[in-house]
Amino acid sequence: MAETVQFDLVSPERLLTSVAAREVQIPGAEGDMTAMPDHSPLITTLRPGIVRVSGPKGDTEYVVTGGFAEINGESISILAERAVAREDMTQEAYKTMVAEATDRLANAQETYVNEPGPVDEAAKLLSDMVAIGDHIGLSAN
Repeated sequence: MAETVQFDLVSPERLLTSVAAREVQIPGAEGDMTAMPDHSPLITTLRPGIVRVSGPKGDTEYVVTGGFAEINGESISILAERAVAREDMTQEAYKTMVAEATDRLANAQETYVNEPGPVDEAAKLLSDMVAIGDHIGLSAN
């Protein structure tokens, strides 16, 4: 078994990281998962959360707001809607992300009056964003 796997994290703006990783913790839409070398092939959607990468140079964290992860035995690729390195996440950036999620919920509630699906999805997004802030020590207020 290989000791590391190639990990790439890409957002629409840029490539955030490309490293050899021992494991990658992924906030999957169906539940959190840890991918390691020789993991079974899988494609999953992401929910807002923290991606943790453990590599030879230590651990790094990234805040993601959603996207997709593709895992195969040789590589792990995450295509994130938005991704920010944890050390680069500021209070202002976090408040902006929560405000966008709040606006999305308000728009869903206005647009989909008797359709709970889209409203529930927007409420879950806002809930996940608040949970991220709690986890990393930032406040939505």
